[in-house]
Formats: sequence, structure tokens, C-alpha cells
Amino acid sequence: MAEGKKGLFKEICSQKRGVNTRVLEQTIALAVEIAREGREGRKIGTLFVVGDSDEVLRRSRALILDPLYGHEDDRKHIGDPNVRETIKELAQLDGAFVVSDEGVTLSAARYIDTTTVNVDLPLGLGSRHMAAASISRQTRAVAVAVSESSIVRVFDDGEIISEILPEFWMLDGYRSHLEGQIFTRTEDEITVIGRSE
Repeated sequence: MAEGKKGLFKEICSQKRGVNTRVLEQTIALAVEIAREGREGRKIGTLFVVGDSDEVLRRSRALILDPLYGHEDDRKHIGDPNVRETIKELAQLDGAFVVSDEGVTLSAARYIDTTTVNVDLPLGLGSRHMAAASISRQTRAVAVAVSESSIVRVFDDGEIISEILPEFWMLDGYRSHLEGQIFTRTEDEITVIGRSE
């Protein structure tokens, strides 16, 4: 990952999240790529759940036969360029990716069991965001949701902790869903809006 982007995500990917910061950075960078590029000329949305993978797998189920099942862990690391391209293809399927704290993409096309208890999202965010908020509230995982509108939102403990706008032009007229003290960082046409903690 370019040093600039790594610095851009540093405040989001801190040790206080309780997940491997390097894996979270790699996941967010991949989410930003998906938000920017889409697939085959169209925008797509997806969800990544990073860390506490045993509990996340327990609180989710496969929507289809899992395309990652049975492959060796060393061939499914999120930092591997071939795996990243595979994930971009699989992101067109409905469901979430489960990423272990070691960076292994354990599963794809997962339906996350969602509860709205103690989850309060802003109006206008859909089921992918509810699943992200819910799983991050119920587990020690961090969720990274990619909207079809090309915005990446990071959830921890049931709340949006950051919004990433991969295209600088999107910032014009954008109103953040974050409350309280926030910071804004822009670099290489990527803007990160995060909650100051």
C-alpha cells in the first residue's frame, strides 16, 4: 500500500479497534478500489468483516456454496494481488466476506445474522450497513461496507467510525453521517472523514 494511503487510514486503523491494523488497512484499501472501479462498468457494493472470525462465522451463514471453501489459507491472504482480483470478482455476489485477523479471507457470500437491538443508523443506509453495524456490535470485529454510491463506511461497536470518499469530486455537497468531533483528510483524490476519539 502506498505510504500516503497508509497514513490516511492510520487514525481509523488504530490498535484500539482490537483487530490487526495491517489487515484492516489492506481491507480498507481493497474496499476503496472496489468503490472506485466497480466491476464491468457498473458500481457494486459489498461488505468485509475483519477479525473475531470464529464468532462472525457463527453469526452468519453461506448464501450459496462458498467459492473460497476448501482452498488453502496461504492462497487466500487479502494482501495477495491474485486474491484481491478474485475478491473483486466475487464482490458482485450478494453477501459479505469474512477476513481473519491473520488476513485470510475465510469465506465469501455470507449472510450476516442481523439484529437492530442497540443499533441506530442514520436514515438512508440500507441492509448492508445494518449488517455491518450489527455484526460489529455483536462481536469484536470491524466491518467495512462499500456502497453502490462509491462510499466506504467503517463500523466498530455498532457505529460508523469513518466514511471514505474515493473520488474527490464526491466531497462537493456531501454531508457526513458522523456526529461529534470529526476530522477530514484528503490525499490522492481520497477523502477520509472520521470521528475524533
